[in-house]
Amino acid sequence: MLTTEQEQLIAATAPVVADHLDAITQRFYPLMFERYPQVKPLFNQAHQQDGGQPRALAGAVLAYVGLRQDPQQARGVLSTVVSKHVSLGIQPDQYPIVGECLMAAIGEVLGEAVTPEVAAAWSGLYEELAGLLIELEDHRYREFEGRPGGWRGTRRFRIADIRQESAVIRSFVLEPEDGGPVADHQPGQFIGVRLTIDGEPVYRHYSLSDVPNGSHYRISVKREPEGRASRHLHDALGVGDTLELLPPAGDLTLEDGDEPLLLASGGVGQTPMLPMARHALTQGRRVVYLHAALDAEHHAFRDEVATLAEAHPERLRAVSIHERGDDADHAGRIDRELLARLVPEGARCYFVGPQGFMTAVDRALAELGVPGERRHYEHFGPSRPLGAA
Repeated sequence: MLTTEQEQLIAATAPVVADHLDAITQRFYPLMFERYPQVKPLFNQAHQQDGGQPRALAGAVLAYVGLRQDPQQARGVLSTVVSKHVSLGIQPDQYPIVGECLMAAIGEVLGEAVTPEVAAAWSGLYEELAGLLIELEDHRYREFEGRPGGWRGTRRFRIADIRQESAVIRSFVLEPEDGGPVADHQPGQFIGVRLTIDGEPVYRHYSLSDVPNGSHYRISVKREPEGRASRHLHDALGVGDTLELLPPAGDLTLEDGDEPLLLASGGVGQTPMLPMARHALTQGRRVVYLHAALDAEHHAFRDEVATLAEAHPERLRAVSIHERGDDADHAGRIDRELLARLVPEGARCYFVGPQGFMTAVDRALAELGVPGERRHYEHFGPSRPLGAA
């Protein structure tokens, strides 16, 4: 527990740390990878290069400094961090590595301003944050392990089927190699995947694109031209090959209630929306399902959504939007005018897609009077504010 003097030191130095937090996190990751190369596979290097991961760390640290006096709110804010950590299988013994390298980076960036007393105060703050994350993550691990078909750590799955959903998206049906049952997940969640590429472990997380069924999971992956993991899945793996899965996680799940829903997606952002739509329809809810794609060739799950619409004609309205071509309900992009015509009154809105897509949808919904607590979204990469570059 921090002493009164340390609390005062943190309060006094927090503005300085905040002003230099980008520089600190930019130094922190190379330092950690140099000292502890074994942790590097846990991080998507593309997110290091574009600054997404450092910004996410900076945001989490600042959020905790501001909310630590309200433990319940702090736990809520850290939920996204916990979900990502669970999907990577982060363990308690990895936290001291982060703490050591983070304090070293603070010292390098701030220099003489980091007195022994200041260093001790911030080290204490980090230990407090680490302890809270370890507690929350352990709760998630134990809860999932206790479910029928649950497990702890990694579990090996076999690719049972592969389906090409669009020009760039491919689905993989994954069945447990041990033949046992598969624990349920909440529609909208993602799952951690551990691949071995060129003899090295590579970790990613992908949305589960089907509802829980007790026998298998389905992930649907977009092939990125420079994506190490996605290219391996598309180009190197086939039916019968195996990979390892970690527990499902993620907070983009349906809120309880009976209000109508808007589910809007762009590109591969459709992967969590599809199981959420299926789940909502089984609850008897009304769903407006918007999907934006580049063109018909890049429009995934079109037949699957059409089948759903045929089965629920009174409750599901599916609308397609393409940027080019004439094989969609609307041409162009999802914008305020389109949303104004389609968003049901009192709807709860969920949307996932590229950063620019989510920013535009969020802004349009806000202008249409949809309150913030009814607008839900999720980043496939590190979290950052909508509108961020």
